[in-house]
Order: sequence, then C-alpha cells, then structure tokens
Amino acid sequence: MKQEKKLLWYSLALMGFMTVWGFGNVVNGFSFYGGTRAVGAWVLIFALYFVPYALMVGELGSAFKELGGGVSSWIEETVGPRLAYYAGWTYWVVHMPYISQKPQSTIIAGSWALFQDNRVSLMNPLVLQLLCLAVFIFAFYLSGKGLGILKKLSSVAGSCMFVMSLLFILMMMAAPAITGASLAKIDWNFKNFVPTFDLTFFLNISILVFAVGGCEKISPYVNKMKDPSSQFPKGIIVMAVMVAVCAILGTVAMGMMFDSNNIPDDLLTNGAYYSFQRLGEYYHVGNLFVILYGLTNLISQFAVMILSIDAPLRMLLGNADRRFIPDSLLKQNKNGAYTNGLKMVFIIVGILIIIPAFGIGSVNAMVKWLTKLNSVCMPMRYLWVFVAYIALKKAGEKFPAEYRFTKKKGLGMGLGVWCFALTAFACILGVYSEDAFQLALNIITPCVLLGLGCILPAIAKRNGTK
Repeated sequence: MKQEKKLLWYSLALMGFMTVWGFGNVVNGFSFYGGTRAVGAWVLIFALYFVPYALMVGELGSAFKELGGGVSSWIEETVGPRLAYYAGWTYWVVHMPYISQKPQSTIIAGSWALFQDNRVSLMNPLVLQLLCLAVFIFAFYLSGKGLGILKKLSSVAGSCMFVMSLLFILMMMAAPAITGASLAKIDWNFKNFVPTFDLTFFLNISILVFAVGGCEKISPYVNKMKDPSSQFPKGIIVMAVMVAVCAILGTVAMGMMFDSNNIPDDLLTNGAYYSFQRLGEYYHVGNLFVILYGLTNLISQFAVMILSIDAPLRMLLGNADRRFIPDSLLKQNKNGAYTNGLKMVFIIVGILIIIPAFGIGSVNAMVKWLTKLNSVCMPMRYLWVFVAYIALKKAGEKFPAEYRFTKKKGLGMGLGVWCFALTAFACILGVYSEDAFQLALNIITPCVLLGLGCILPAIAKRNGTK
C-alpha cells in the first residue's frame, strides 16, 4: 500500500494563509483604523488573538481527527448534542448577512471591470439593492442545480485574487524605484503607526477579529503532518508572520496611495479598485490591473455566493439531529438540495437585502454597514471554537491528541476564556452605530438569526410527539 505523503510546516503555512487572508482585509483595516495607524492594530490582534486561536484549533483538530474538524462535532464530543446543534446553527445562520453582501460586491466588481469608475457609489441605494435582489435570485436558482464547475471557478478565481493581492504589495513597494511615480508622503514617525486607544478603537475591533477568523478550516490537516507536535506550531507561527507581513506592507502600500489623514469616504466601496487603477497608472498600463481584478473578483464573489447558499445548509442538515431540526427542513429535490431549507435562506437573505435600503441613504453607507454587520455576526461562530477548547482542556486526558497547544489544563482553559471574551466583546461593541436605523438593524439582525435557532427544536419536539 502506498504510504500517504505527509505535509510539512511550510505547506500548512501556505494553505492557512490562503484560507485566512485577503486584500479586502487591508482595505477594511485602513479605512476603519485611520490609514497607517492600522499597522499597530494588526500587530496586536495577531499576537494576542490570532496565534493562540490557530494553535487551539490545531489541538482540537488533532484530538478529533476522525470527525473531520467540524466545530459542531467538537462540541458534541466535549459538551453534548444540544449545544452541538446550536453551534451548527450558528455556523450556518451567520452566513445570511454574508450572502446578502455578495450581490453588492458582485455588482461593484462588474461595474469596475466594465466602466473602470465609481459609478455604483452614485446610485440610489434602493435601485442598487433591487439589482442585488435580482442577482441573488439568479444565484439562488443556480444553487439548486448542483453545478460542480462553480467549485473550480471559485477556487481558480480565489487563487488569482490571492496572487494579485501579493503582486499589488510587491509592485507598489517597487513603484518608486521602477516608475518614479509621485506618491503620497508617509510620515514615518512611530506614533503614525500606532492606533489611538479610544472608544473608536474598541468599537471597531470586530473588524480585526473578523479578518483573522476562520482558521478552523485547516484543522483536519493537523494529523496529516509529519511530526504534528513540532511541525504544526511552526507552520502556524510562519502563517501568522506571513499574514502580519502582508497586513503591514499592504497598509503601508495603501498609505503610499492615500493620505491617512484624508481617507476617501468611499474607500470601503472602491478602495481595492482605486488601488489597482493607480497601480496601472504608475506602470503605464492604463486600467489593465483594475479590469483584471474586477473580473476576478466578479467571478469569485458570484461563485462564493452560490456555494454559500447551498454548502453551509448541507453541512447543517446533512447530519441533522431530528430532536432539534424539524423533518420538514430535510426534504430534498433530485439534486440533493434541501428545498425548504433553501426557502428559508431565500426569505432571510431577501429581507436583509431590501429592508436596509429604506433607511440607509447612500451606497457607501450601505457597504460600510454591511461590512460592520458581518464583522459582528461572523465572529459569533468562532465563540464555539473556544467553548470546545475550554471543554477539551477541562476533560484532561480523556481525548488524546498528537499535538497539544499546551499540556497545562489551567493555562489552556484560561487562553480559551481570553479568546472567547475578546470575541464576545468585539461582537457586542461592534453593534454600536451613531445612526439609529443602523443601530436597530445591528441589534435586531443577530438576535433574530440566533432566535430562529431556538424555535426549531420546539417545532421538532412538537412534531415528534404527534
């Protein structure tokens, strides 16, 4: 029998890097944290949150290697089936705001690829959201068709975006020497790279937590490594360094384009495209880079939207515990799609697309609100990772693992509590908005989404007693 090839630390580091990081995180950090001051914020979040988070994920993946790395399965093993259901529900339902943002991102990307300007920012937000609804309906239709090519498209487009993000940093850093371009001057005083630790810093910390989350996707690879106890932490540390370097250099590169003291109001909407457009100007290739980035992002966003409609639902319902999920949600069509579950996705996402347009007055404000809403909702799923880790350490040696982040029970539980508390803190403070309508949406949306998960077990119990 052919022996399975073992992963080495650098392979894990590269896989993790591609899973966690994206150029959009640089734009978000630059916009929310005052330009180059985002550098200090990134360093803090990597050191105090991302590294311990990733190493905890490694231990969980090693301890439950036969379970495929699913967070709900970790919870079921360490705590019990009811909380496992809630973990699975949370992982699924936080994708609803994420999906609702994808049509908008698709339209913006398509507009830049076609027109190479910021015309979407000037649209009436209601008109834009109606277009988003049309795009979502088309994607929804395709999601039930089981199109295998979408996974390949998503993978190829995602890889291309990853490469373009790295090329942007390298080409931007080299631009002064190669092109002699006139760039924005950066004040290299240390204070200009350290965030101001005021209320705004803490209100936006969810943006940082959201950016570095999701590394639990690499947990299944822990036991496929050669000597996990030494190779895995090395790979994680290298991954963290790679992400940190890209965050810092990407922020500096944007600081060479945009004045940190005068950040454009539409940077969240158009910042990535402005960056590639200016890069093309510096290298005298016109709009080539922005067209390539726009087309790549268009394909990526649309493919990810379709996959996010169907794939997380299959994960939730594929191994459903009928004590908590009604049988009606398990109805499937000939393609294996959960028809009633998809209807629920359609209703929730449709509402999230249309309702905000009646109270948010501009496209740029809409983009900012959706970005912040996702930074509140998506990290809620990370909370279950830390619950599972705390329970794992509490169980002592009950669950053997080839890799241990720490062998000390108290230290492990303490680190789990720290990451849980920081995540919860970020989610709660991220809700705040000076706009009353947006504040109401920020509170109502996660409460309703999580509340629906509390209703389904009651329905399942009632149906089961008939």
